[in-house]
Amino acid sequence: MTENTENLVLEHLRAIRGTLTNHSERLERIELRLSTIEQTLGGLYALSASDRETLQGALKRIERIERRLDLSDNDPRA
Repeated sequence: MTENTENLVLEHLRAIRGTLTNHSERLERIELRLSTIEQTLGGLYALSASDRETLQGALKRIERIERRLDLSDNDPRA
């Protein structure tokens, strides 16, 4: 009886080890995907900041052109 019990326990431990290995591999893939997503988001934030700077520069140039051509209103709220 003890031999059957030992075999049963070993069988369960092997199954647990196999499941744990599968979970570890899956977790590694998830971590890799998450890292890729984080890098992509970082790149998007950098592009967004660059676009914002470009837009601000263009707006300043337009305002300067409008002032030179006397096209802008005197009301600063406009």
